[in-house]
Amino acid sequence: MKEYNFDEVNNGLMNFLDKSPNAFFAVDNAAKMLEEAGARELFERDDWNIIPGRKYFVKRNDSAIIAFEIPKKDFAGFMIMASHSDSPVFKIKANEEIVVENKYVKLNIEKYGGMLINPWFDRPLSLAGRVIIKTDEGIRTRLVDIDRDLLIIPSLAIHMDRDANQGHKINAQKELLPLFTDVSTEDKEEDKDKIKSRLLNIIAAELEIKAEDIIDTDLYLYNRMKAAKVGLNGEYIASKGLDDLSSAYASLKGFIDATPESSAAVCAIFDNEEVGSGSKQGAAGTFLKDVIDRINEVFSEVSSKRRIDRSYMISADNAHAVHPNFSEKSDPTNRPFLNQGIVIKYSANQKYTTDAVSSAIFKTILERNDIPYQTFFNRSDMLGGSTLGNIAQSQISVKSVDIGLPQLAMHSPYETQGAKDTAYLCFAAKCAFESGIDYNNEGDIVIK
Repeated sequence: MKEYNFDEVNNGLMNFLDKSPNAFFAVDNAAKMLEEAGARELFERDDWNIIPGRKYFVKRNDSAIIAFEIPKKDFAGFMIMASHSDSPVFKIKANEEIVVENKYVKLNIEKYGGMLINPWFDRPLSLAGRVIIKTDEGIRTRLVDIDRDLLIIPSLAIHMDRDANQGHKINAQKELLPLFTDVSTEDKEEDKDKIKSRLLNIIAAELEIKAEDIIDTDLYLYNRMKAAKVGLNGEYIASKGLDDLSSAYASLKGFIDATPESSAAVCAIFDNEEVGSGSKQGAAGTFLKDVIDRINEVFSEVSSKRRIDRSYMISADNAHAVHPNFSEKSDPTNRPFLNQGIVIKYSANQKYTTDAVSSAIFKTILERNDIPYQTFFNRSDMLGGSTLGNIAQSQISVKSVDIGLPQLAMHSPYETQGAKDTAYLCFAAKCAFESGIDYNNEGDIVIK
């Protein structure tokens, strides 16, 4: 595998991760990557003039993005690679400030997605997201990142909970509210409305607007620790958001570098995978179908149904590696490890869409290009999670394989994966986007 340099890929990935505290920023940074590569932004509200050989992208809700390139007017089908932009996190509620004994101010939050909670305690946190503001003609969306150590969720001292290390059920409403500030003497003399405006005042100052012009917000906590190379020889990457921004970044990198020939390349990054994908910007929504339909409307030389039968989807969402301290949690014979290649994921109950045909197609692409791969099954006595591949099938039914990068500590605010694996996926994405599927006279699948 000589196409991508490991250090270059990892430096790009870490920069992308550090600049993407949540889905809004991930999509904004993805759009910037695409624009720098010459891609043109399209808008769902407009007519589309699509020229073969050029790259385009369209966003939905500022938290999902689909990029595509049509190789020629009579292209055979679609080569789709899908990932997601969101991670389990805490969202700030409205009327967020809670005063404790007229001394502390903490913020009211709710959980988003299934997270490992304990790693959120006792580390610097901040806020980022989008803000909706008034304009003379309507409303405008602005992104905001309070780029400083602003919050902390303090744990209870061992002296006050002697059984803490024996297992403790965490109450989200009581124990996870981040400490924000003190109640100062000046605060005590102000009226209630002004006291309630501390957070909005910070956001307004960051955006250089008036606090009263803020209509609403979608704000999330994020871990302030930067992405880092760890291990004796830098063998591992540790960061927030590896699930699934490492797959998203690799998909984008491969898409940008690819020159499609027979199939249209489609790189989709959805939102809300961590909460079931049931939104207009999620895989269960019509976003992908709408884009595919609009492309087919412009290029009608081949029927849309024929194109669908010649299409293929790679659902890229990270996979569990064998854990060095809990190796018994993995399947006895399918045991992915960090730095050993892309993971192909299987599930008899269709939580993953991989079957023998879709796996064979993907394996052929990998083997042709000397890209290493591994296999993942859950232990038969353990339930596994699902991902966006099977959900997207409700909108557009194509042959599909579920894959991912092997990682540890999935759904922690600071996860770990191998320093080689992202480069493997970048190359796999490039090779896939330059490939296509068709049929010979005997009905065999031909991988171009």
